[in-house]
Amino acid sequence: MLKRTLVLACLALFVFAGGMLVSAQASQSTASGDTAKAATDLDIQMVRQDIRDHRKQIMAANLVLTPDEATKFWPIYDQYINDTIKINDTRWDLMKDYATNYDKMTDDLAKDYMKRSAQVDQQLIQLRERYVPIFSKVVPAKKTALWYQIDRRLDLAINLQLAMMVPAVDPSK
Repeated sequence: MLKRTLVLACLALFVFAGGMLVSAQASQSTASGDTAKAATDLDIQMVRQDIRDHRKQIMAANLVLTPDEATKFWPIYDQYINDTIKINDTRWDLMKDYATNYDKMTDDLAKDYMKRSAQVDQQLIQLRERYVPIFSKVVPAKKTALWYQIDRRLDLAINLQLAMMVPAVDPSK
């Protein structure tokens, strides 16, 4: 239990540091123009790759697999992560669009952002649910449940850090 707590705490710290990096660079991009925007997009991609790498390390540290299970599990896990990338691309695009339009927020835009954000969340939930029977074919149900819990908790930690990066709507504007 202690091992899991420490590993998750390390992830939260890493994501927070990465989030601060992206947030600082995003601020610079508005002042420096398109070149900085391209650099920021590249930085975001690097941070996202680091998060994926850490996710896999945390999963491996907490989900003890036999050699036979590991041979079958990890290719499926990698495919799952590739599928999450597609959905998270939408999440990042939504965040960038929100940041671009933050000072021009209208009621219609606010409704649109809520709808689009909920759609992304739902897609991630549906994807995780779609992979449960796939993982269950290669590892026992308890290990599939542990994968599910770890993955969900990591996603919650990442979402918390993303929420800290994005300012709330200002209804007075």
